[in-house]
Amino acid sequence: MSKEPRAGREEILECQVMWEPDTKKNTQMDRFRAAVGAACGLALENYDDLYHWSVESYSDFWAEFWKFSGIVFSCMYDEVVDTSKGIADVPEWFKGSRLNYAENLLQHKENDRVALYVAREGKEEIAKVTFEELRQQVALFAAAMRKMGVRRGDRVVGYLPNSAHAVEAMLAAASIGAIWSSTSPDFGVNGVLDRFSQIQPKLIFSVEAVVYNGKEHSHMDKLQRVVKGLPDLKKVVLIPYISSREKIDISKIPNSVFLEDFLATGQGDQAPQLEFEQLPFSHPLFIMFSSGTTGAPKCMVHSAGGTLIQHLKEHILHGNVTSSDIILYYTTVGWMMWNWVVSALATGAAVVLYDGSPLVPTPNVLWDLVDRIGITILGTGAKWLSVLEEKDMRPVETHSLQTLHTILSTGSPLKAQSYDYVYRCIKSSVLLGSISGGTDIVSCFMGQNPSIPVYKGEIQARNLGMAVEAWNEQGKAVWGESGELVCTKPLPCQPTHFWNDENGSKYRKAYFSKFPGVWAHGDYCRINPKTGGIVMLGRSDGTLNPNGVRFGSSEIYNIVEAFEEVLDSLCVPQYNKNGEERVILFLKMASGHTFQPDLVKRIREAIRLGLSARHVPSLILETQGIPALSGGGDQITALTCLAYKTNAPVSIERRLPCVCTHTCMHGCTHSTSSVQYTLNGKKVEVAVKQIIAGKTVEHRGAFSNPETLDLYRDIPQLQDF
Repeated sequence: MSKEPRAGREEILECQVMWEPDTKKNTQMDRFRAAVGAACGLALENYDDLYHWSVESYSDFWAEFWKFSGIVFSCMYDEVVDTSKGIADVPEWFKGSRLNYAENLLQHKENDRVALYVAREGKEEIAKVTFEELRQQVALFAAAMRKMGVRRGDRVVGYLPNSAHAVEAMLAAASIGAIWSSTSPDFGVNGVLDRFSQIQPKLIFSVEAVVYNGKEHSHMDKLQRVVKGLPDLKKVVLIPYISSREKIDISKIPNSVFLEDFLATGQGDQAPQLEFEQLPFSHPLFIMFSSGTTGAPKCMVHSAGGTLIQHLKEHILHGNVTSSDIILYYTTVGWMMWNWVVSALATGAAVVLYDGSPLVPTPNVLWDLVDRIGITILGTGAKWLSVLEEKDMRPVETHSLQTLHTILSTGSPLKAQSYDYVYRCIKSSVLLGSISGGTDIVSCFMGQNPSIPVYKGEIQARNLGMAVEAWNEQGKAVWGESGELVCTKPLPCQPTHFWNDENGSKYRKAYFSKFPGVWAHGDYCRINPKTGGIVMLGRSDGTLNPNGVRFGSSEIYNIVEAFEEVLDSLCVPQYNKNGEERVILFLKMASGHTFQPDLVKRIREAIRLGLSARHVPSLILETQGIPALSGGGDQITALTCLAYKTNAPVSIERRLPCVCTHTCMHGCTHSTSSVQYTLNGKKVEVAVKQIIAGKTVEHRGAFSNPETLDLYRDIPQLQDF
């Protein structure tokens, strides 16, 4: 790993310090640094010394943290990791060890200590679940799962709001060794089936309705259609969430049962006891879903041990989380931050689950919870802080916030002006931690740090054990300028594999195609050589991330290309000077059809229903041409069978020029006259994104119709963002 240029203290002072640690307080990061120094005979004077040791001697680092964290295990490991293998080899971690993720989260024996606070929009009451009550519920869920035949390796999924039952079902699945995956009720049928149909779940938990933004939204029709698309389901468990079971009709959903009746099957003469299957460190825990630009979402398999030890590192060391903390991260169960925040239970901290809008009935709803519950750590998306600033909300004047010591932000880059807003209008003594990582590692590459200053506009530091650099196109580390975010050394939290990717080709293409043997994350960043802080600069690929909601353009194409009026489409992000992102959808009309407001309205509604309201583009515009890559080795990334126009495109890889026939996923053989080829892969999207941003596209000769690139320059509707 290359060393960045060092700078003196006088240079660091050029950057505006917003917060500094109290040198009188001994954080868990400080104690860990001292413990490592004593155990390894090292003089680690500061975080910078500790960080560089952690990536240069990463095997020793993870071994030391295993001891420090107090992980519960039944068998000790034989080897931390084979350091002769690189990150692209996906080496096995802590070989020989046996543990259980759920056991680690439920280890705390103080029966009356609160584990979960549960709040939701429209309800004044805040429910409390103690650790003992949580253990009892998890035991009951697990017993019922075992009764119906759920075994290790089976997939159990939740189509659920952020609720106690979601946590209970997930931990029950983990206790058995089943694999958990989840998505939130705002996802439409297409979005859910794009994900769950790939992993063939045996059991699904869901609800009949949710409340959001002051309105009740029925969930039953969507659930019925989702269940119809999952033929391997053995059981559908319906949790009455808004209405009582007497008012809910589940007769149209096959193999369905109310939660109460499901749990009764696991109840014997005595209350069931918790049983934790002792599993290898690398045993699958979660399946998370990517946001790629082509094809169906990729299914990333995360290990129980890797997820646990990484989350513990971030909570204990980087968050300084202890059993006295109460943490709320505003999230849905479909975002990796839900998995991340629930892991905080392993520290003995209490987790607050909030379901609903963060702006209803007032924009103060989360601050109200901070004061009512005594929340110490509040996490949110960067966009929410911007909205509060736009509304001139001043919690410093309206709320106590006495217990709050940390505010976390992620999902999208935190603007420099948001730092001013937080320290001026929320709380001057809070640690404002911008954090960044992704679903790909179900954690963070960089984030908050209680032992170093916060500088305006910067993420504080690269996290321990994360060999992160910014590389230029030549594969060289750069400092103080934009580069591709890469990770050069193995991580316990990287996916063990992708589901249904037997030869690993999808995995390699996703992360290691740009720089062989080095993880390229798909983000641009700049690392400050003076402070060590990081500024995130947006995606380097075609992935979309408006307001912190990350998804792939292929999800949009799968909806749009069902409209016969549309010949082709292109979906790209646009950024303003503050780093905010919006999504633009361009449509090329089919012969005989014209671009009409009614079409735009119908496409917006189809995207909202099929995916979610958060997927709907900010602008839908007409274009006269869409760039296409030339032949000679470029890939066709989507193929639409015109005979099955309402079906999603088939993702394929094919060399151009193509042969005259192709057998599609429906078993039909088509000539080129009945096959529509589109080249909406990330290379085309990135080129258009660059043009919209006023940049020059290199290698115009790679396009068969380079003149179409100029259609996207200086578009009037895009100039006011």
